Amino acid sequence: MKKITSLISVATLAVSLTGIVPVTAEAEENIIYGTMNIPYSDFYKAELSGSINEYEVDAVSSATTSKWSKNGKGELFEGTYNQANEDGTGTILGVTYPVAITQSDLDSLGENNYNFTAMDSVPSAYKTVTLQDGKAVFSVVQSETSVIAEESTIKLSANTPWGDYLIDVENAPEMGAIYGALIKTSDGSIYAMWHEANIWRGEIAWSSGIKTSEPHGNNLPYENFINLMGSTINEISFITLDGYTSIPTNTYVPVKFDGNINISESVSGTGKTSFTAENFPDDYSKSYNIADNFTVTDGEISYTDALAGSYTLTISDSSGKYADMTSDFILSTDYMPAKYIGGGVIAKADGTEESDFTNFIRNISTVTVNGTDYSASGRGSIKIIGDDGKIDTSASSRDVKIFGNQGTYTISVKATGYNNTLDFNFETDGTSGNPAPVTTTNTNNNNNTTTTKANTTTSYAGKESPKTGVAGVAVPVTVMASAIATAFALKKKNK
Repeated sequence: MKKITSLISVATLAVSLTGIVPVTAEAEENIIYGTMNIPYSDFYKAELSGSINEYEVDAVSSATTSKWSKNGKGELFEGTYNQANEDGTGTILGVTYPVAITQSDLDSLGENNYNFTAMDSVPSAYKTVTLQDGKAVFSVVQSETSVIAEESTIKLSANTPWGDYLIDVENAPEMGAIYGALIKTSDGSIYAMWHEANIWRGEIAWSSGIKTSEPHGNNLPYENFINLMGSTINEISFITLDGYTSIPTNTYVPVKFDGNINISESVSGTGKTSFTAENFPDDYSKSYNIADNFTVTDGEISYTDALAGSYTLTISDSSGKYADMTSDFILSTDYMPAKYIGGGVIAKADGTEESDFTNFIRNISTVTVNGTDYSASGRGSIKIIGDDGKIDTSASSRDVKIFGNQGTYTISVKATGYNNTLDFNFETDGTSGNPAPVTTTNTNNNNNTTTTKANTTTSYAGKESPKTGVAGVAVPVTVMASAIATAFALKKKNK
């Protein structure tokens, strides 16, 4: 990480970036420091001044009943302030940030002083407040030192539930609470990011109008971010209590569109299935990828010796203009390659290849214990059956042991791509967790039956790749870019 001290004075910054006449030397003697509740529109106005896409930033409404209010130290949106609604939802109005203001200007604001709270010492970074026509105007952030994180890189994904794009900063410096973030592009545009809608635990996500809502039910603002598609990001700047932390980069934002991939599911082994790619741009130059034992042509997928499971078709634009698109599909089988042999152990069925058994264990999606389903993958998953096929008797759900009582448990194991479940009874003493073999019931139908279903799940390739039938054969497609660009001019504290 490299720290640079700017030689640009606060007065020069005020004139060149905000048009505000700097305070006189006499007035400087009366400057006081404190914090103000600064609405997003005021907080970002000077930051966006001069950008070719200059716009006003609004408040952020939330459909959730709790997250918007988490603004305490160490919480999700530390440093923000908000307003509650009668239904329990709320709106994040802006941030509580240090300021410098003369005593006379503060007195002129009267009760409309943005909830000014005095500070005992000069903050490391602040916004200078002046009055224009009796209204408070906030400068860009003033700081003696700001950070250019030259070792940090940006990882951009076009496949995220939180919008159209998501940026992770790899090898990020310690920044503490993030009060704002700016995305700057090579064409001279600057985009301001909101908390919850865009800023989340150091990540930045946004919608450019393709995916306009997220899993919590929040509608994502996108009108000001449409032109981010197809642009090149040359800097991301985070605003913290120490000033700016800048990440130089040269990251292209591929264009997304409202297209669809529809794939017919089929049987595992050797065979083929069909697919359609709809609403792709005319100049999208398609190239296809699934796995080594798959061949894809326009409209048809052929495969050899493919195990049961979920696979991902990725369609890429050879020109690099457009984002990748992906769609998952399942190859299924009625064959059951596993059996319960007692003692809490699942082993491969007689005559089964080791690869088939390993594939079944790897693709376990749900384990049902006494009628309760426990997901084996994804967020909140619980791994009841280990990679070795043994039941973990210490497994717990919400701090309650699943096998905490002595007795017999009825278990059903479901794996993606396997039409039949593995069902058996399992007995434990409930204390030491020692299992005892009991009567088992195994589903082991080795007749393959072709099952064809329409699959319309489509997404853009990103940082996560679905589990596949064969270890290592899925190709996770990530739109990444990380390069060091020219450092930007930084601001100096005006004492």
